Amino acid sequence: MQPRRNRLQPTWTGWLFISIAVIMICAFYFYPMIQALLLSFKTGTGANIHYTGLDNYKRLFTDTVFLTALKNTFLYLIVQVPIMIVLALFISVLLNDSKLRFKGFFRTAIFLPCVTSLVAYSVVFKYLFGGDGLVNKLFMNLHLISEPIQWITDPFWAKITIIIAITWRWTGYNMIFYLSALQNIDSSIYEAARIDGASPIRQFFTITIPLLKPIILFTSITSTIGTLQLFDEVVNITKGGPGNATLSISQYIYNLSFKYTPDFGYAATVSYSIVVLIVLLSIIQFKAAGDKK
Repeated sequence: MQPRRNRLQPTWTGWLFISIAVIMICAFYFYPMIQALLLSFKTGTGANIHYTGLDNYKRLFTDTVFLTALKNTFLYLIVQVPIMIVLALFISVLLNDSKLRFKGFFRTAIFLPCVTSLVAYSVVFKYLFGGDGLVNKLFMNLHLISEPIQWITDPFWAKITIIIAITWRWTGYNMIFYLSALQNIDSSIYEAARIDGASPIRQFFTITIPLLKPIILFTSITSTIGTLQLFDEVVNITKGGPGNATLSISQYIYNLSFKYTPDFGYAATVSYSIVVLIVLLSIIQFKAAGDKK
């Protein structure tokens, strides 16, 4: 029988290897999260900060700016995420076609926006969709519009601009997940379906969608999390305007911390509202997908 000391040695060796990572995660993730939670029960500035119980959380329900930011963020979520998921799924199916030429080029071109700088592409979109930007000039030359659309300064069109921007950037990111999953599906399944007379559309809904269900659930949850944390596009394209029409929750947290009179306690409270929303929406998505695990 192997001595007890030797049997325990591999376990301790493994812990030594991961100890640095565990310490770093605890120090830079869990500790700040706990401190932020404690901070959400405080108010004041500088050394005058003090506990106020649940006052910050009660304030959320009467804060008109927060409610506006919440409404805007949910609008982005409800409109943009489904469009992006469907578009990414459609593109991945097209690019998985064995008969398609230059697949590598198309995959790279569609994925390329994901690796561009958030600030850089936001600034480019701001100029493209400006009153005298390229988009308006193109539409006017094609006689689709008679006067420039105020993409940045009109509340409705400003939201549309933000939705177009984040869809352009993140569709390719989700496409990669679907494409990798499609390549792991045995081609014999589709061959059997074709022999049975199933059309490509029926194959898509009866074979592709069910087999991609775990990936669709994953991308839906990650896209939901990303949209609830939307910040760069709103700040750099519209600055939350006009009149808070495009303000997101994350930008409001930034404003509370650094733009308005600093209120880190209430900013932490608003931050934890995002945590609660992410948890609730993730549970709803798991339930809607029928995942019991």
